[in-house]
Amino acid sequence: MMEFLSDRVSVQRKAGTTTVVISPRLPRGQQALLLAWTVAWTCCGIAVAIVGLGLPAGRERSFALAYLAFWAYFEYRLVRVLLWRLKGFEKWRVKDGVLTVKDDILGFGRATDHFVENIREPGLLAVDRRSWAWQLNGSFWVMGGERIGFEHHGRKVALGKGLTEQEAVRLVKVLKEALRQARRPEGRP
Repeated sequence: MMEFLSDRVSVQRKAGTTTVVISPRLPRGQQALLLAWTVAWTCCGIAVAIVGLGLPAGRERSFALAYLAFWAYFEYRLVRVLLWRLKGFEKWRVKDGVLTVKDDILGFGRATDHFVENIREPGLLAVDRRSWAWQLNGSFWVMGGERIGFEHHGRKVALGKGLTEQEAVRLVKVLKEALRQARRPEGRP
């Protein structure tokens, strides 16, 4: 049975399996801004590369190469966020005693497994909404804004990228129920 918690969040429950899919889609205006920023950043890097690589060996060329190294790092991050926002999704699945979390971009992404028996304290993450770090992490130009977390083997795990407060509260209930069902011994109601 498929249930939609919002236009971006769906939950599917089948016998012994709970699957949550979170779409990171943005409003059209923010998508356009992100695309424009990516195009502008790419054009700036190409322009610096053309001019910088044509310079004779020396300080100016070294500066251009150092700039291009930083540019390439942020180009990778920016293109990754753009693809995430346009074609990606976050998927959780609780099945056979394992919670699997995957950030999928065009079918690629690493799935991380967490044994249900080792998951402790699932719930909302405590955030200071006035902090600069929270504002940056929750902005639309980064892959972040996790709202839900738990502890697994003493390590904090965060998930639920870009969820609203209401979506996060509802998904915590779904996650706790799925974990409770997965921990239940076979044959017991």
